[in-house]
Amino acid sequence: MITKLLLILFTAIFIENYIFSKFYGVCPFLGVSKDPATAVGMGLAVTGVMTVSGAATWLLYRFVLVPFGLTYLDTLAFILVIAALVQALELFLKKMIPSLYRALGIYLPLITTNCAVLGAALTGISDFEGTLEHFASAVVYSFGSALGFLFAIVLFAGVRKRLESALPPKAFQGIPLALISAGLVAIAFSGFSGMRF
Repeated sequence: MITKLLLILFTAIFIENYIFSKFYGVCPFLGVSKDPATAVGMGLAVTGVMTVSGAATWLLYRFVLVPFGLTYLDTLAFILVIAALVQALELFLKKMIPSLYRALGIYLPLITTNCAVLGAALTGISDFEGTLEHFASAVVYSFGSALGFLFAIVLFAGVRKRLESALPPKAFQGIPLALISAGLVAIAFSGFSGMRF
């Protein structure tokens, strides 16, 4: 069981990385990756929301939506759960870590509509549907996906920090250079795509 969970974790972080292989959650990835400290804050915020929402949505689906024949409402129900978690996180950060709250700005409420968070929840119910043993797999997958997001955003923040000293042609400055750099990092990550467990 432990080996299986470790393989799920490794797969979620590296092989099926939501940013570099599935291209989910690119908006906050590009928007918050200018500063490494802010990128770490956003990555940790997404990690918390994605992990808890993965657990909560699996339980909601298995014990409420399936027994009552409401599985067609899964996306709507999951978005409501994610929105509630993000609201709680926003209140926590505003009270406990106001500097991070201000640094994340508009990107904090956008976690609600971050398709990586919803994607992890939907993958958790489709790939790990069934017994409570599958619940552990779904939670580990959500946590691994969140760690993959954290890893990607922090790695890319470091790349963007190094690019500040570069002198690209005027047409490539700003977002174009960030997109090209993200593409190159994604190509490097594609080396993991041949691995299957």
